[in-house]
Amino acid sequence: MTGRLLLFAFCFLPFAYGVQAQDARKVMESVYKQDSSRDTTWRARMDVFDKKGNVRGKKFTMRKLGGLGNSKTLIRFTDPAEVRGVGLLSINESGTADRQWLFTPAINRVRRIAAQERRQRFLGTDFTNEDMAERVLDDYSYKLLGEGEVVDGRKTYKIEARPVSPDKSQYAYVYIWVPLDVPYSVLVEMYDKTGQRLRVLKASDLVKISNIWVAKRIEMSSPTEATRTVLMVDEIKFNTGLKEDLFTQQALEKPDTF
Repeated sequence: MTGRLLLFAFCFLPFAYGVQAQDARKVMESVYKQDSSRDTTWRARMDVFDKKGNVRGKKFTMRKLGGLGNSKTLIRFTDPAEVRGVGLLSINESGTADRQWLFTPAINRVRRIAAQERRQRFLGTDFTNEDMAERVLDDYSYKLLGEGEVVDGRKTYKIEARPVSPDKSQYAYVYIWVPLDVPYSVLVEMYDKTGQRLRVLKASDLVKISNIWVAKRIEMSSPTEATRTVLMVDEIKFNTGLKEDLFTQQALEKPDTF
């Protein structure tokens, strides 16, 4: 919910790379490592816009244990009534394929999300199931394409990321813009193998909380379908002592666990 949103959707000090600024891998390592928290809790909302501009709102909580790309994440929807209790558990570990399970209260069932479902929209939003799982740093190779392009008033590095195992992603390559002074991905464009731009993620309203950079507004758009989803973070907390047993299939089956 890079996105994470995630994916989706989605630092310790401003950049001071010197000569190392030309190393795309170093830039992306800083993006991943800047979040030094043990756990994170979000309260947020999504506004989903169709091609006619009609909007549907959803509220959810997100809890994460571990660091970016090596974590367990539980997303639970709280509003409106038709999605209340729906939960998504994602487990991302270096060296293994990410795993996801979806709980639907209407049928009181937890099911594993199959590989072929990763490109499907998550609950009608512009985030796919794959976007809701964090990307692992080592799952991609990186190439610096340019330096100095301005995004929202900040000069950026433009980086190309390609999956090491192409069969594990719906995206053939991804363009990422990272500011020279803030290790955060502020713009991401995702393409399929034909060169078609499938999705665009833009992160804005960057703030520093507990010495960690976060974006309070994330927009995912689907150019080919003329739809978009805007994610707004209302509350962020770090290091509240979340426990491992919250991130299990058994806990996922408890829709009142918010």
